[in-house]
Amino acid sequence: MASNDQEIRDRIKYLMQELNCRQVQFAQRIDVDTSNLSKYLNGHLPISESLINRIVVNLGVSKDWLVQGTDLPFAKPQPTVLTTTPADLRPRQRMGTPVYDIDVTAGTTPRTAMFSDDQIIGRVDLPELATANCKIVRVSGDSMSPVIKNGDFIAVRELVNAQQIYWGQIYVVLLDDYRMVKYIRRHNDPAMVILRSENKAYDDMEIYRRDIRELMFVHHILHVDTRM
Repeated sequence: MASNDQEIRDRIKYLMQELNCRQVQFAQRIDVDTSNLSKYLNGHLPISESLINRIVVNLGVSKDWLVQGTDLPFAKPQPTVLTTTPADLRPRQRMGTPVYDIDVTAGTTPRTAMFSDDQIIGRVDLPELATANCKIVRVSGDSMSPVIKNGDFIAVRELVNAQQIYWGQIYVVLLDDYRMVKYIRRHNDPAMVILRSENKAYDDMEIYRRDIRELMFVHHILHVDTRM
């Protein structure tokens, strides 16, 4: 297991960030001595099967993700498709997930400008979105059709580390001069990734991981049914 010990350490540190745990708290949650955890993370102890199993059992983490980087940390399924109506978008409502007047696949607006308060046009109060800390944005184009249709909305969550990728999941990918919504697949070259569309009319794209400026994980897809 030594060949990918550093990758496992990085994923453990990612879990600590996601769970908002310091080393002492994390050690308590997985029932490991704090000083030993520090040695694991600093590379003074090799990553052991016992440590991996403690994280998997005590935190409900996917072993495939922790060891190989495949799957998701908590085995989250593909984004849920939710059907909403125009009435669910409430401009004056203060509670709920914010909806931004942004087409996330158009333009090169910096992230800070994308999610400024003056871009909020309403909020959607759905229980599926309540705990995800998401932002809702619009998508245009048919490259992800029929999973994400032209004009659909998606609920996204920004990731702290753009290099920590859940393989095979859907992301908003921000490059210097382009934004797109794609599946991210593992590439044979660790320095690169494959961006894949759902629509088979679109070819795969191969890009360097270093060119990814930011990633947003797609939690939910919202289809607005105007017939209701």
